Amino acid sequence: MKEIVFLNQNVLSWKNFESLIISNNSKDADLIADAYIKLTDDLSFAQTYFPGSETEKYLNFLASKFHQDIYKTKKEENTGIFYFWKNDFPLVIYSIRKQILYSFIIFAFAVLLGVVSTENDISFTRIVLGNEYVNMTIENIKNGNPMAVYKQTDSLLMFLMIAQNNLKVMTFVFVFGMLTPIGTGFLIVRNGIMVGAFQYFFYKFNVLPESVSAIWLHGTIEMFTLIVAGGAGIMLGNSIIAPKTFSRKQSLIYAGKNGIKVIIGLSIFIVFAAFIESFFTRHTEWPYTVKFGIIIASAVLILWYFFIYPKKVYKKSIIIKN
Repeated sequence: MKEIVFLNQNVLSWKNFESLIISNNSKDADLIADAYIKLTDDLSFAQTYFPGSETEKYLNFLASKFHQDIYKTKKEENTGIFYFWKNDFPLVIYSIRKQILYSFIIFAFAVLLGVVSTENDISFTRIVLGNEYVNMTIENIKNGNPMAVYKQTDSLLMFLMIAQNNLKVMTFVFVFGMLTPIGTGFLIVRNGIMVGAFQYFFYKFNVLPESVSAIWLHGTIEMFTLIVAGGAGIMLGNSIIAPKTFSRKQSLIYAGKNGIKVIIGLSIFIVFAAFIESFFTRHTEWPYTVKFGIIIASAVLILWYFFIYPKKVYKKSIIIKN
């Protein structure tokens, strides 16, 4: 895009922003935030494609005026681990919300595929879960303890093993985006089929309530982190096949940085899910009210932190792109 075209497309908006900040006649925080986000996006574009131009200087000046007005009374420290989970991570999650939706749709389809396949042929579970695991589970069901697998290992050792494995899986789901979204999609489908087959297997043996109350005690958070990692992987893949106005290299670098933020942000949830699986899931004697209470609480946490809160941060915060 030529600078004159870029200028003509946006100059009216910039003048409106300038009037807004100079007159200071608006107390609408959402309006100010939206205007500033658009302005910094335009500044980033100008810095990339028209460095040193008058357009870049003007946008930089206007962005500085917005920053001073918004943050003239703001004393909050904007660095550190706490700030990352409070601001940076939610902003990245908001930016890939569409990719997360695509990841969820793929995962849901794969779960359904696993259910249908198991319904048509119960031996399908042996293909995706392995004969040894299926035989052990059938034996546990016959002994009246279908979730005994969660009690066979020391809690601390189990926690370390599960956390390590799930962190590895999540990272693979993201990195496979380098093979385009098909790479990430393959891993999402694979895991979704396993979940569908695994859960329907218990239904076929008439122990669905016992399995749901145990598996989804930790699985609510665990599976959602997989879906979010899938969204990051799809973003990474899209940066390669559809870089838009950026070069493929620039697009890949930008997506890679955001994807790493997603993986770092998800790590605490992966560890938390592993803790629940290792220390809570083994207590099959707990009443359903307690177990489903934890499941509901996990779902509420996900709804708030990954959907409601990121939108609020997006409205209230700024994104400064170098």
